[in-house]
Amino acid sequence: MLSILADRTYRHLFLAQIVALLGTGLATVALGLLAYDLAGENAAMVLGTVFTIKMVAYVGVAPVAGAFADRVNRRVLLVALDLVRAGGALALPFVSEVWQVYGLIFLLQSASAAFTPTFQATIPDVLPEEERYTRALSLSRLAYDLENIVSPTLAALLLTVMSYNSLFLGTVVGFLGSALLVVSVLLPSPKATAPRGIYDRTTRGIRIYLATPRLRGLLALNMAVAAAGAMVLVNSVILVRGMLGLSEVALAWTMFAFGFGSMIAAFVLPRVLDRMADRPVMLAGAGVMVAVLLALAAAMLALGLTWPMLMVAWLAVGFGYSAVLTPSSRLLRRSAHAEDRPAVFAAQFALSHACWLLCYPLAGWLMTRFGAVTALLVLALVAALGIIIALRLWPASDTAEVEHTHDNLLPDHPHLQGHRTHSHALVIDDQHPKWGTSF
Repeated sequence: MLSILADRTYRHLFLAQIVALLGTGLATVALGLLAYDLAGENAAMVLGTVFTIKMVAYVGVAPVAGAFADRVNRRVLLVALDLVRAGGALALPFVSEVWQVYGLIFLLQSASAAFTPTFQATIPDVLPEEERYTRALSLSRLAYDLENIVSPTLAALLLTVMSYNSLFLGTVVGFLGSALLVVSVLLPSPKATAPRGIYDRTTRGIRIYLATPRLRGLLALNMAVAAAGAMVLVNSVILVRGMLGLSEVALAWTMFAFGFGSMIAAFVLPRVLDRMADRPVMLAGAGVMVAVLLALAAAMLALGLTWPMLMVAWLAVGFGYSAVLTPSSRLLRRSAHAEDRPAVFAAQFALSHACWLLCYPLAGWLMTRFGAVTALLVLALVAALGIIIALRLWPASDTAEVEHTHDNLLPDHPHLQGHRTHSHALVIDDQHPKWGTSF
């Protein structure tokens, strides 16, 4: 898996991702302390609003940014967005009002909503071979999991010698380091083959996404991931601190179990995906999450909750979580041509975060109103429903390329300029609507 780091361009992009993630992790810790400083007992409400602003920025800004990504040199765009994020982080230590935090977070997360899909869409152009790209995806998943472990640890060490406001400077350094690494390499910037209007550019990624059976299935699996993930991320603190009465350290180890399960999957998946198609692997991963949530609910009813039981459950959920998410970018890569990838990756970014926007409050409300067992059962049901929908929307016979005709298209459609029947990487539905193509 590490052999792909021999590619200089990818190596610099991967390092850019790591330093930016470390900076973001430091900002997460510092934001919690800043919210407590500004709002005291209302800090939870402030953080809840910050998180909502983050999701709204992701859902609303990503498709618009993805629509214009092919109009700007990708390296210039990524560096500019890193500088915007660094500027937003640099201003956070100087705020004195809660509304100022909200404004800066919206600016910072809007830049991230534009940066992340464009960055993700660049990797398959740098590593066009599927085998190498798959290993890059596993490394990327591993980087996210390590960030969840390393950033809080680094923050705890830094807080012993400096104030929390200084952590924001670490965030600034992370984004500036990312910008320097990106500017140090040349990046491919595929251009659109034909001029398009604002509406077409803005909605194109989502229209391609929703017109592609495998991506409609992916959206359903995104809901399954969000349901199971929300149970872990929202309710672990209640399970560990409230129900088990354990310490903050125990909570950290519980979250480590989830991340470690995801890391195991990231190591195993490249070889598995060399031998198996994405669909059965992703469906199996989602099935593992559902089975674990149901098993944990049953065990709690029969035996009560224990910490080892919860650790094993979250380890397994983390494995299933990564088994769904890691191959998802392979589906996006093969479902659009290079010039459309930023828009399609932006659509995935927005739609997947819309699933989280629904599941986060649902998980919290179920836990508060009905308790852990009900939360586990309902969220398992939501995840299972996602699997059922994915089975119906994503054909088992799905292949990378599908032969199709354009008899139902208008005469001036670009697909009809010289060819009536051919194959594309993009899979549309049987009707193949004109607006669903990737050209």
